[in-house]
Amino acid sequence: MRDAVIVEAVRTPIGKGKPNGALAHVHPVELLAHTLRTLVERSGIDPALIDDVIGGTVDQVGEQAMNTTRYAVLSAGFPESVPATTVDRQCGSSQQAVHFAAQGVLSGAYDLVVACGVESMSRVPMWSNVPAGADPFGPGVAERYPEGLVPQGISAELIAAKWSIGREQMDAFAVSSHRKAAEAWDSGLFDAEVAPLEGVARDECVRPGSTTEILAGLKPAYHDPVFAERFPQIEWNVTAGNASPINDGASAVLITSSETAARLGLRPLARLHSFAVTGSDPLLMLTGVIPATEKVLRRASLTLDDVDLFEVNEAFSSVVLAWRQETGADLARVNVHGGAIALGHPLGASGTRLTTTLVHAMRERNARYALQTMCEAGGLANAMVLERV
Repeated sequence: MRDAVIVEAVRTPIGKGKPNGALAHVHPVELLAHTLRTLVERSGIDPALIDDVIGGTVDQVGEQAMNTTRYAVLSAGFPESVPATTVDRQCGSSQQAVHFAAQGVLSGAYDLVVACGVESMSRVPMWSNVPAGADPFGPGVAERYPEGLVPQGISAELIAAKWSIGREQMDAFAVSSHRKAAEAWDSGLFDAEVAPLEGVARDECVRPGSTTEILAGLKPAYHDPVFAERFPQIEWNVTAGNASPINDGASAVLITSSETAARLGLRPLARLHSFAVTGSDPLLMLTGVIPATEKVLRRASLTLDDVDLFEVNEAFSSVVLAWRQETGADLARVNVHGGAIALGHPLGASGTRLTTTLVHAMRERNARYALQTMCEAGGLANAMVLERV
């Protein structure tokens, strides 16, 4: 029976998604092309052997329009015969690309495929694909949710309220993310996964000196009198300090079968064991990681105790802490090299960024099983289990 394995995984350093960010001068196509070139260089494969390149991008407009992944393939110097497509499952877009790529290998449709993602939030700001006054939801959704849906920041506040997660707890989690990321950089643990670009070699948002005292001085990021009246339970504890920043970055993983890897002399980093995707309440929006985790463990015939490492995307502290309350997972095994609060969250790139960090952490820590899950706008979540080979 065919399997699917990851044989290489790389990412750019992650820059601030602002005009003065370290990677703001780099076109998003070039960000992604850099990871694709590096993936080929480090693996030593002939790019002509790649059956497809599946990329994730969230705001597919402007410089990220017209199937960004295809033009990154061409810019990277791959043969014109190598196809590419761009998918959108919001923040989980490139994790979904991993699912599609692995499922293609498992089915026999692919022998060698790249899953990747990119987002340049400095050049293509979030929501720039929705013109002012446009309604991306339509009348049927308005009828089903007559009181209206809410932005992600309000969802994060609602999650904090529902699970009784206070400001001090969220800030402490954020500080821990920065501490772990800084320690990983100082220990050289990111060296194998990061491909420096134009003089940028480290993630720009990691703050080693962050403390709960500093974060306590930040104002609520999403306070709104209309939502305050609608949701009196909200305590307005979500800040820029306990939420992920906006960022620029790209990442890519190379997926094949064990048989093809052996034939090409490639070393598997991890086997793609099981997959799940689920929908959840679009008002709370970000809690799908809870049922997705349950679903993928059930499909994998594993328990939480079998999993050595977890990557749970840190869109907001409240998301990971609510997930932890519901699952009972040990936070010491979660995002061991820091998460998006510290490293950054370049939307379309984050799925394969998490995968890249996870497979290298598995090898460094000799972990047998690892689980990755991501919350996504609209009440969605992806989850997958990786196994050491």
